[in-house]
Amino acid sequence: MYKKGIYKVIANTPLTREVYRMVLEGDTQWIKRPGQFVNIELEGLYLRRPISISDWDDKTITIIYKVVGKGTEQMSRMQAGVELDVLTGLGNGFNPDVENQKPLLVGGGVGVPPLYNLAKTLIADGRKVSVVLGFNTASEVFYADEFKALGADVYVSTADGSMGVKGFVTDAIREGEIDFDYFYSCGPLPMLKALCGCTDKSGELSFEERMGCGFGACMGCSCKTLTGNKRICKEGPVMRREEIIW
Repeated sequence: MYKKGIYKVIANTPLTREVYRMVLEGDTQWIKRPGQFVNIELEGLYLRRPISISDWDDKTITIIYKVVGKGTEQMSRMQAGVELDVLTGLGNGFNPDVENQKPLLVGGGVGVPPLYNLAKTLIADGRKVSVVLGFNTASEVFYADEFKALGADVYVSTADGSMGVKGFVTDAIREGEIDFDYFYSCGPLPMLKALCGCTDKSGELSFEERMGCGFGACMGCSCKTLTGNKRICKEGPVMRREEIIW
């Protein structure tokens, strides 16, 4: 169930040249699981902008976004005190209650943020969490230290080799010889497909997709599954790897 509300920007700071962290103050009771998202209305733009929730508490929501177009560029210029019309509690998030002891969390680029609260939740439950973060180059890396501060074992891959393992997240998993019994992942489709190709372990995938409404009305975002097409914004963005048809 989603709800509409007015949220106040209380912080909006750059993490890298293109990536920002925004903290919103408002009602968070409709957020139930890590991996859900909010949908933000922006002045002068017809469609809302869906942004994954990185973390939340009883008063605030933290989102991390990359400046890629008019909407996110507008967001990057917002100062504390700005009020936003936000739909919250959207999407089907990760399931931290799945039985596992050594979960692997894999994020690529802006797929990293929704894994943060998940890692916090799993570590608080006594799990041994490994995190693999994939980026193009060292200047794009963010949140590696934050995951380490939670107590996770963190591995970084960069396509150009400027930090961590040279290559992709699958290379970091192989070179690190990471021992895991379940995985959670968020990132671009090629990364998710490659990850499923390099392990036969069960897991969950959070899909990145352009969305129209964000709550399942327009049918604009979907993927093929064993039980028919499913909407990324409604039945997803998180789905089990076993149900996906590539």
